[in-house]
Amino acid sequence: MSLLVKAAKSGRDRVRVTPESAGWGHVGFEVRQLAAGESISLHEMRRETCVVLLSGVVSVSVGDLQCKEIGGRTGPFDEQAPHALYLPPRLTAHITAHDDVEIALCSAPAEGKLPARLIEPASIRRSVRGVAANTRYITDILPADQPAESLLVVEVRTPQSHSSSYPPHKHDTDAIPHESVLEETYYHRINPPQGFVFQRVYTDDRSLDEAMAVEDGDVVLVPRGYHPVVVPYGYESYYLNVMAGPTRQWCFKNDPAHEWLVTQGPGAALES
Repeated sequence: MSLLVKAAKSGRDRVRVTPESAGWGHVGFEVRQLAAGESISLHEMRRETCVVLLSGVVSVSVGDLQCKEIGGRTGPFDEQAPHALYLPPRLTAHITAHDDVEIALCSAPAEGKLPARLIEPASIRRSVRGVAANTRYITDILPADQPAESLLVVEVRTPQSHSSSYPPHKHDTDAIPHESVLEETYYHRINPPQGFVFQRVYTDDRSLDEAMAVEDGDVVLVPRGYHPVVVPYGYESYYLNVMAGPTRQWCFKNDPAHEWLVTQGPGAALES
């Protein structure tokens, strides 16, 4: 099975990944587009969901939580964090679009230990990671220090001609605190949208080694292995990462062949 899930050319459901389609046990991901006045209902019996408002304005009703006209980004390349919602299992959320809207639905197994909540832009931590041509811009929507049962969700913007998720790193071995097991999806957007980026997913023994030219709206699956991204000149990269696994900790290992970039090279190696 290819690790590259291509975006739909038409229709409201731009891309969809389920644990069954990915052949793994935790991460689910989809992107939906809504027209002004259109509504959808979300309900999961055994999964928590992080709804990320990529663009547009919506109102949301879920139990006692009422969120009126939240959002406002024109797209993921805006210089601001998104609105997001945390939804536990067994609650029904009703979402109504006030203009053209794009939302990402990030899900993973959960028991229902936490309440629904609005995640406002002002509460979301933003940071710069890396140096020189390894610089990228991080928006931690649902990091490990914020409440959730399984999910980790983060946005990353990478300038033209830069690398990201680099040096190559992996999180597929249960060796906490040195490394944790986390499945991961990358939802890619490109600015301008006719561009592309490159992503490679590979293991030490090369039993998995897939290099992909990724276009706007595509998703890359990372079941295991290292997974760097390279952005060509003239185009800016955005990706939305969703991670989940047996333990909600993000511990990663750099590829030993490229560890010198951390210890001797021009700078920082923290990924996303």
